Amino acid sequence: MGRKFCVGGNWKMNGDKASITDLCKTLTTGPLSADTEVIVGCPAPYLTLARSQLPDSVGVAAQNCYKVAKGAFTGEISPAMLKDLNIGWVILGHSERRAIFGESDELVADKVAHALAEGLKVIACIGETLQEREAGQTEAVCFRQTKAIADKVKDWSNVVIAYEPVWAIGTGKTATPEQAQEVHAALRKWFTENVSADVSGAIRIQYGGSVTAANCRELAAKPDIDGFLVGGASLKPEFIQIVNARQ
Repeated sequence: MGRKFCVGGNWKMNGDKASITDLCKTLTTGPLSADTEVIVGCPAPYLTLARSQLPDSVGVAAQNCYKVAKGAFTGEISPAMLKDLNIGWVILGHSERRAIFGESDELVADKVAHALAEGLKVIACIGETLQEREAGQTEAVCFRQTKAIADKVKDWSNVVIAYEPVWAIGTGKTATPEQAQEVHAALRKWFTENVSADVSGAIRIQYGGSVTAANCRELAAKPDIDGFLVGGASLKPEFIQIVNARQ
């Protein structure tokens, strides 16, 4: 398959100049596996700081951006602005953006399409809530969210999908490696049937639900899990072990 393992750290709304400088030192010291692509999602005010302190081998992502290049959109940032700061990645559609800020599947898809058109790489997040999982809706929800993006994106080469079971984010609950693999395999099958076999074979699908140093190796061993999107643990030294989960 040859899909390069890809680990993202989502710092969310955490950090200050001092702690982000420390985090960057930890990541620079590593050691980080050369076989893993590493990206960190940094709060917007500190993007330039993080980019200036990290080696080029570590990507820096914004945690959100808007669907147009500029205009009267108070509080928003555009892909063009991120590019101007030498930021290469953006995380879009995170469950917190969807749930707390009311972002619809369509808005997320518009944002993904615009970010790609502007030359950014995108970690596009999908995933079901506990209520949806208990109602047997896991695949239906994930496929619906992915289809919204597929309706607007033709070139998937700069997209990483992050499957995040919302019920396992920050709760300490983790999908078992088997549960995670099952959804990842279903998503890959969906891509084969609805996009193309080539895209299905090439696209990287990260798992993002309370990944820790303790469970990362077992998850990384699954054939359709191509990396992680890590929340809380990405602020801790154990993030290095998660990056190196396949070593």
